[in-house]
Amino acid sequence: MKSREQEYREIFMAEALEYYDAMSRHISELEKTPTDEPALNELFRLMHNLKSNARAMGYNQIGEVAHHMETIFGLIRSKEKTFTGSVVPVLFTGVDTLGNLIRAVGDGQETESVAGVEELLDNLDRLVKGEEPLLPDTETAADDDANRKLELSDLVYIQIKKLDHLLNLVGELIIDRDRILTLSQEIGSPALQATAAHLFRISDELQYSVMDARLVNVGSLFNKFPRVVRDVAAAEQKEVELTLVGQDIQIDRNILQIITDSLLHLVRNAIGHGIEQPADRLKAGKPAVGQLTMSAQTERDDVLIHVADDGRGINIASVRRKAVERGLVGKEVAATLDDAAVRAFLFEPGFSMAQQVTEISGRGVGLDVVKLAIDSLGGQLRVDSTLGQGTTFTLVLPTSIAVKGALLFELDERSYAIPLMHTDSVVSLWPEQLHVVGGTLLADLQEERVPVVSLRRLLHNGDGPLLPVLRSDIVGRQDIIVVNYNNRKLGLIVDRFLRQQAIVIKPMSKPLDTIDLFGGVTLLGSGQVCLVLDVPALTRLFLAKRP
Repeated sequence: MKSREQEYREIFMAEALEYYDAMSRHISELEKTPTDEPALNELFRLMHNLKSNARAMGYNQIGEVAHHMETIFGLIRSKEKTFTGSVVPVLFTGVDTLGNLIRAVGDGQETESVAGVEELLDNLDRLVKGEEPLLPDTETAADDDANRKLELSDLVYIQIKKLDHLLNLVGELIIDRDRILTLSQEIGSPALQATAAHLFRISDELQYSVMDARLVNVGSLFNKFPRVVRDVAAAEQKEVELTLVGQDIQIDRNILQIITDSLLHLVRNAIGHGIEQPADRLKAGKPAVGQLTMSAQTERDDVLIHVADDGRGINIASVRRKAVERGLVGKEVAATLDDAAVRAFLFEPGFSMAQQVTEISGRGVGLDVVKLAIDSLGGQLRVDSTLGQGTTFTLVLPTSIAVKGALLFELDERSYAIPLMHTDSVVSLWPEQLHVVGGTLLADLQEERVPVVSLRRLLHNGDGPLLPVLRSDIVGRQDIIVVNYNNRKLGLIVDRFLRQQAIVIKPMSKPLDTIDLFGGVTLLGSGQVCLVLDVPALTRLFLAKRP
């Protein structure tokens, strides 16, 4: 597996060789037409970008040459110099020298071994001062031109839609692979089983290779936020310092695209709602400048993205009061809810704690938009807050949306799947380990009281509320899958656990796509179609129908 440093070097090489080819083309155009402003502007831009990239990678000689070249092109652009006379061969030599330095990096050589760099820098300095450069004789220059090498990049750029299509094909291959593996075991042919096992290994490697090709650094999105924070803080008349951590964590490009608006909303929310005005911070004993941190980390097969501020935190009492005012919960029930349940109201549509409407907050476009985006990925959104100290929102995201780990189980002799992202645990309990309180079944799991419901009753109940559970309804051992959504746990009673398996989820076709209890379908190795349950929708259904 390649190191991050090697990956960055390859990316730098791909871009640097492209820059070199473009420089060679544009400087030739400029020689024919010295007043060609588009070519001049492009040369200036290319030098500037190459300088920045090289310095970021630690290739200081490339950065120094590009900087000096950028200066000369800047003088030509401002009409202080013209692209004529001795300026022409020096700049052509500069482009050639940059090509030699880039090739040295690609070959793993020290850039200090490249000849002619000091002479070039000296000539560029002479041009800036208005002095004549020291040029080699014409015959030597002609020999160098004749021996010039042509280089192609080792990397190619691929449109994301081509990778999407390739990943869809891999998904179809995995479904057929599982089918062939099952058939080989049923038929019992050793040769077929060996071939099926080899197909399994090859398709598995192909799947991860395609998924790896789609990965991008989180930093490609994070690095766009310093300007956003600056503009939002200025609009709110606040002082905010942004810290970025974990930019090199990798995630599927499509996932990053989907969460872009969510992160933007969370950052605006942190500045608009969380971080106080400088005067208020000083009164609270805090520095006038608020701290906002965006960080990424990996946890097993997931990527966790945190947006944390050191602001006022979430006032649970205010949220509880606002929820009662909005009619989301009764006053008596609200008083019994714990902090996590109260914070869940922040994700309700149109819920806003802003006292007044600004460009940033108070318009009722709340965290529910963020929640829906994360739900669509099969992820989770968590919030932790301490009053007066700050708030942290955590996005729990899958590395890829193509292939997901799932728990397979059986209900009424049919197989179903639940994504592992929302699966907390599986337990088997006897009737005496369950309690009936107010018509709702409860289980004590890991020092926490979790509501439990029969999945059969929940799916086939119709439009009315769930009937109260009676003690006589609970007979024999109960296999329970505990799912977790929006800081709420729910136990689902099923007939039988089957196994854990990686599945390819396909969307439901019309008109079944309107049934929000199912997040899609997959095909098992037996050829059976398996429905994939949507845990957020099931949780919302239970909350709406519970006695």
